[in-house]
Amino acid sequence: MARVKESNKLGIQEQIIESAGQIYNYLSNKGEVSINKMKKDFAEMGLGWLSREDKLEYTQKAKSVTVKLR
Repeated sequence: MARVKESNKLGIQEQIIESAGQIYNYLSNKGEVSINKMKKDFAEMGLGWLSREDKLEYTQKAKSVTVKLR
């Protein structure tokens, strides 16, 4: 079984705490929402953030738009 380095463990814990805080604030503002709505909203927020940071490249396909990191 692989051991997780202590520094990596702390980084993961910080990310989990930050995500939990974002979800808490989202639900506090929106009230009751479906899981699908929350997933969609978080995906859109994340894509928007990364787009503003110029980290994403979008490509128009025949029936969809794909995204990848620059």
